[in-house]
Amino acid sequence: MTAKYIQVKQEILSWIHSSKLLPESQLPSEHEMTEQFGVSRQTVRQALGELVQEGWLTRIQGKGTFVAVPGAKLPENPRTIGVVTTYISDYIFPLIVQGVESRLSKEGYKLLLSSTGNHPEQERQCLEMLLNQPLSGLIVEPTKSGERNPNLSYYLTMENRRLPYLMINARYEEMDAPCLRVDDERGGYMAAEHLIRLGHRRLVGFFKTDDMQGIRRMKGFVAAHRKYGVTLHPDAVFTYRTEDKNEGPLQRAKVLLDLVPEERPTGWVTYNDELAVRLLDIVRSKGLSIPADLSVVGFDDSFLATATEIKLTTLKHPKEELGRQAADMILSMIQGGDPLTRNHEWIIPPELIVRESTAAFHKEG
Repeated sequence: MTAKYIQVKQEILSWIHSSKLLPESQLPSEHEMTEQFGVSRQTVRQALGELVQEGWLTRIQGKGTFVAVPGAKLPENPRTIGVVTTYISDYIFPLIVQGVESRLSKEGYKLLLSSTGNHPEQERQCLEMLLNQPLSGLIVEPTKSGERNPNLSYYLTMENRRLPYLMINARYEEMDAPCLRVDDERGGYMAAEHLIRLGHRRLVGFFKTDDMQGIRRMKGFVAAHRKYGVTLHPDAVFTYRTEDKNEGPLQRAKVLLDLVPEERPTGWVTYNDELAVRLLDIVRSKGLSIPADLSVVGFDDSFLATATEIKLTTLKHPKEELGRQAADMILSMIQGGDPLTRNHEWIIPPELIVRESTAAFHKEG
């Protein structure tokens, strides 16, 4: 069980990191905190003493305890970069991290890595943990970037401390933080265009919409239909959230594959390769074949795209190269440019990789 003084200390740090307490602002009195936390005065004093020693707080004789000016006791460049991703050990994320680390290590920087599991509360915990450390900068993949950001106060704290940070793959729409990402809308457009040019007219798109990547890919999918004058049926776009990714799309796929051949879709565009590969199993279970009965396009060109019996047509995500570019950008922000560069988006064009999972549509009979 965590000692009471540590719980008090962590709560006060949370106030500081979320800007509930700003630099040079005064803390409540020891008596007030004793009542607020339901602990002894000695417990409060122990927590405050450690925070003073660590440089987060400062005491002024006869006046009270105040939040210290950020970085007052930190080295000018701690040479440590924090990296927050939604996941670490699976899919494309190890290669992104590898790209970041390979570039940073050459410049003598250490990497401090954490992941959110794509949960906002875990993101808050990651940010609090990292803001406790002496950092030179931060690279963040937002958690559920398609929804309201409940951790905005922590990013504002970073800006108030003039801590350089860069978002990758997406950014929160309510912020104008610098961002490095793939052109997801263009990718969604290219995926649908590829199938339309192959003669497919009954397409379905599966998109995860609690992040901006999925929203943009869906927009591109819709835009391609409009460009080519192809009717987009109301049920041609299936959306889901992270929590439903293991069930929702699969259930929808089964319903679509049970339609009569004249109504069954002939092409699918999926949010990513991971979903595409899972849907391939559903197609096989229905006695259908790819691409003879159904063409499928993924996204990311992950290792999964070539790990299956049918090699997957997909849009390429640069992964390791994106990691290296992100490292170069955060180093530039630290070493020379404005650490709070606003509204800069560096957008990488996608590349269509055509493999065995797509083919020209041939009308039966």
